[in-house]
Amino acid sequence: MKSDLKAKLLQHLSGKKKGNGGFTLIELLVVIIIIGILSAIALPSFLNQANKAKQSEAKTYIGSMNRAQQAYYMESGQFSPNIGLLGLGIADSTANYDYYAGTEAVTPGVVAIGVAKPKAAAAGADSSLKAYAGAVKIGTVSTGTGATATTEATTLATLCEAVKAPVASGANPTAATIAQTAFDNVASNAPGIPACPLLNAANGFKPIQ
Repeated sequence: MKSDLKAKLLQHLSGKKKGNGGFTLIELLVVIIIIGILSAIALPSFLNQANKAKQSEAKTYIGSMNRAQQAYYMESGQFSPNIGLLGLGIADSTANYDYYAGTEAVTPGVVAIGVAKPKAAAAGADSSLKAYAGAVKIGTVSTGTGATATTEATTLATLCEAVKAPVASGANPTAATIAQTAFDNVASNAPGIPACPLLNAANGFKPIQ
């Protein structure tokens, strides 16, 4: 009787051991391959979202500079030559970008310039971040038609994003480069918002606001 119980117990334990044998090497390799494929698919999307979060800082800052320049002009009749006078509390340098605000003479008049330049990769920054530029000018807005048509002077602004990131040989100009070449061809008294600059035939900036 005891021997029968021992035999049944051993048989039961043996069955449990076989049932808990775990994964085979092939099964583990299949799981690893599947995880690798999913990671390769998800990683670019994850990095892209991370870059968008960093770039939102630059878009917000340049947009704020544009609006502040418009308000500054309404109060003082001229554009601010630097970030400090705009009263935004914006630092001229952050972990990802260097910022510049100033004015540039055009024919005729003046255009207010704002620049967000990605930090150099040598400084530990992300070279896949895009540059941003903004401009505010004095333009004209027409309302009505015929005898009731009127034309008024107002401030017009635009926000521009680089078509490519520096890592893809995209525009990453210095503040001086933007000030000298970006919006020089925009007459300050012409109708319409400032045009985003093409720094060369291969790349430049596109309007996003």
